Amino acid sequence: MPPRVPDKAPSPPAVDSVRPWWRGWPLPWKSLLVAALVAGTAGGWWLTRQAQAPQGHDAILHCALPAQAADAPHLGMVWVPAGRFAFGDTVYPEEQPVRMTRVDGFWMDRTEVSNDDFAAFVDATGYVTVAERPVDAARYPDLPPDMRQPGAVVFTMPGTGGAGGNPMPWWRYVPGANWRHPGGPGTGIAGRGAFPVVAVTIEDAQAYARWKGRDLPTEVQWEWAAQVERAGMAGAHDQPTHANTWQGLFPVANSGEDGFVGLAPVGCYPPNRRGLFDMLGNVWELTTDRWTATHDAPPRFEGHDPAAPLLRAGAPAQRVIKGGSFLCAPNYCMRYRAGARQPQDDDLAVSHLGFRTILRAPGPSPQATP
Repeated sequence: MPPRVPDKAPSPPAVDSVRPWWRGWPLPWKSLLVAALVAGTAGGWWLTRQAQAPQGHDAILHCALPAQAADAPHLGMVWVPAGRFAFGDTVYPEEQPVRMTRVDGFWMDRTEVSNDDFAAFVDATGYVTVAERPVDAARYPDLPPDMRQPGAVVFTMPGTGGAGGNPMPWWRYVPGANWRHPGGPGTGIAGRGAFPVVAVTIEDAQAYARWKGRDLPTEVQWEWAAQVERAGMAGAHDQPTHANTWQGLFPVANSGEDGFVGLAPVGCYPPNRRGLFDMLGNVWELTTDRWTATHDAPPRFEGHDPAAPLLRAGAPAQRVIKGGSFLCAPNYCMRYRAGARQPQDDDLAVSHLGFRTILRAPGPSPQATP
């Protein structure tokens, strides 16, 4: 398909991402948080806002997924066939240049990895996530004591203030925040097993994938899987109507017209034509590719996408994340598109980032139903 070209170039975007606040700064992220973030708990917002439906509706903690055939080759996954497509977009500079790319077929989780999924992995292996481990004080000598504690960065809806501008006031480093306590101490995931796991890093996601005998998708694989959206879902700038995004003026007013004002359980919105749920919105999703400022035509993109991710020598310790999140709004982020991309620090756990896995295996037989 030809690349999508907007009617006019949008204004320089605010982003639903943590790393771009200090892109280009030479210091590690935890040192920067000393000046950029107010260390404190954001648990109140998490408890009161995170899983609520609009006023007058009950909170939704689980959405029923369509049943798969009992003899499906890989339960919980769908087959993404090989194909050729226009990789990239023209809305923002980091999405360019657009080029035709061929992709081999693969299996992909039909939903984001859930809290229940991740808990099964932790229970079986005893794995401890990056956000639960002690912070290396020698590596970050300027951190105050409370920020030397294990934790994660959590979105906090501000009581006052406008949209745009400096995003720092609505992100906080919260000691004790992790996948079990996504908003920090006093929050938890009891009854929220169907929600996507968050506050995980690339190391955590890859450990889970290895345990399952799988991988994380490359950026090309992820984008190819997300390209085939439902008719009319979203154009270059349109806010998708069948996805968990922010309705209203970010960050001060979310009407919850899509059913949620925070994270949604996996599978609450119609799948795309591949049968994949929540490829746009809800949580950003990790890929294995290292971040580059643009699609600058490395040799691997000359006609074919190999299985290996793009890991360029000297690249910063950041990965490409895709899909946007529940924080994306028309006045902020606007990255609820398959071609949109942002960087994410490898060692930074945040409250709006998750993942799904892929499996490189033969596709279904012509008679089989994936």
